Amino acid sequence: MRQPTKEDVDALVGPATPHFAYQLRARLEELVMDLPDDHPVKRYAQEKMELLDRLGLASSKAEEGGREPRSRLGWKEIPSAAPAYDPLPPRG
Repeated sequence: MRQPTKEDVDALVGPATPHFAYQLRARLEELVMDLPDDHPVKRYAQEKMELLDRLGLASSKAEEGGREPRSRLGWKEIPSAAPAYDPLPPRG
């Protein structure tokens, strides 16, 4: 099997959503597990795994813009204001 590339990592992480973040993280970890710790692709993958960890506690991967204000129309019905760069705190 060929060595994984940054493009392989991006192909896994690109379509990530909060719902599948941990499944994709597991696939990513498996993809690079045999690479040496100092390998640039493994380091890149580790950064993306941290993003997926945050995404698992988020409601959006939105990488641009800020949080939605609680005063926004519909907030009480659909409170979705935790992007991956600023996720909700872990439970328990």
